Amino acid sequence: MTRVVVVGSGIAGLSAALEAHAAGADATVLTKGEADASNTRFAQGGIAAVTAPDDSLASHIDDTLVAGGGHADPDAVRALVTEGPAAIAALERRGVVFDRAADGRRMLGREGAHARARILHAGGDATGAEIQRGLLAECRARGVEIREHAFVSDVLLERGRAVGVRVLTGDGGASDLAADAVVLAAGGAGRVYARTTNPDIATGDGIALALRAGAAVSDMEFVQFHPTVLGCADGGEGDAFLVSEAVRGEGAVLIDDAGTRFVLDAHPDGELAPRDVVARAIARAMARQGGRPVRLDATALGAERLARRFPTIDRAVRERGLDWAADPIPVSPAAHYLMGGVVTDLDGRTSVPCLFAAGETARTGVHGANRLASNSLLEGAVFGARAGRAAAAGPDARAAARAERDGAGRVPIDAVPAPRAEEQFSRAALQELMWSAAGLSRDAASLERAARVIAGWRADLPSPRSVGAHEDRNLLDVAAEIVRAALARPASLGAHWRSDDAPAAARRPEPLLEAAA
Repeated sequence: MTRVVVVGSGIAGLSAALEAHAAGADATVLTKGEADASNTRFAQGGIAAVTAPDDSLASHIDDTLVAGGGHADPDAVRALVTEGPAAIAALERRGVVFDRAADGRRMLGREGAHARARILHAGGDATGAEIQRGLLAECRARGVEIREHAFVSDVLLERGRAVGVRVLTGDGGASDLAADAVVLAAGGAGRVYARTTNPDIATGDGIALALRAGAAVSDMEFVQFHPTVLGCADGGEGDAFLVSEAVRGEGAVLIDDAGTRFVLDAHPDGELAPRDVVARAIARAMARQGGRPVRLDATALGAERLARRFPTIDRAVRERGLDWAADPIPVSPAAHYLMGGVVTDLDGRTSVPCLFAAGETARTGVHGANRLASNSLLEGAVFGARAGRAAAAGPDARAAARAERDGAGRVPIDAVPAPRAEEQFSRAALQELMWSAAGLSRDAASLERAARVIAGWRADLPSPRSVGAHEDRNLLDVAAEIVRAALARPASLGAHWRSDDAPAAARRPEPLLEAAA
């Protein structure tokens, strides 16, 4: 029997494990925290898919390609969208309950850059938590083993192929777990930034594991900043709370100190423009008003509708002493999602045989330079399932060769000469450096300094012995790749905005915020 080890317990990892199990493999899920500790659990807005009679696959494909800035892989987008309805049906078969109207029809919301209302949601704004609950329950019912508090420090290699993983033990040691295939689905790397919507676990573990195993990565410069986050303006990362794009989809608007809907000056779709456009418009408005956050005005929706449609957000807003039914609430951008990652084919195969990747860890090509809202959960469901089936089937040398070719040209992270550190490393120092040098706006001078500092930190970092130290190493490895990719792309594209790109500067009349957005 093929043994598949899945690293990560979000929608991509659990979908991979369930599909591998259904294909006859022995599937084990490893997660470094509790089983429900994942980015998936915190997803609010919903999952995009074509399920309504007035919608079409062609429309969803077009919206995804347009939002991606022309950088998305059309074949990957086609696979994502065409398999989306079946992925939704599979989630429902596995116990996930989406919100429905009194007549039984699914309730659908609309979000930025979507031409139609196609966002399925659960519990109003608790979609991710419901998906996490349903998939975990299904794994347990099917006998899929889930090991909690199992931190994976390295992928084991034998003659160039993945043969298992090394897992830290509670006494500070490590044990090796053999596998015929390894699926990396450990989420993203939001914690590389000082301000992020991601939970503490998002330290880039899956991407760093793949890098150290020699896998190709790509598109690491494309980091999406969510436009509307509570708390970030005050600098407290623990207080940052995402206010879903679905709120704007229901009719909320963004205003500056003067009460002007400023996003309309940046894009005719206003608050429902692609996320990179809205985030930069907010940053410019904040710069004009001394760094103060802009306001999200949802007062027209009324207290009863806000509480019913967005119960999680409503509770969080009120816990912060704000009444968003009566007054606009302060919001500002924060790091949210990494569009790049480990290069895979459409079945999750990386350039390392028997090593797979799915979800935010992977670079499937579906998001291009800017992810379309609510396509992330769909990617996890569709490509997580594909990776699970492929992992259970065994290696495919031709697919691995294609993935390696797609990611060709990457310089191994340890091949770059490393100077001594200019300043002492701390996770907070790295996060502030990345926010100021590789955040919403980048330029060559800031990126080159960040590259030097990070290289010095990596050279001086002692061998990790604790989970936290391993996470620090992973964050540094991923940060180095983000900065290198941003330096290598001098022109602005999607979420990657170079202030020293002359055409971009001509389109941007005022500076974006830097360290204090």
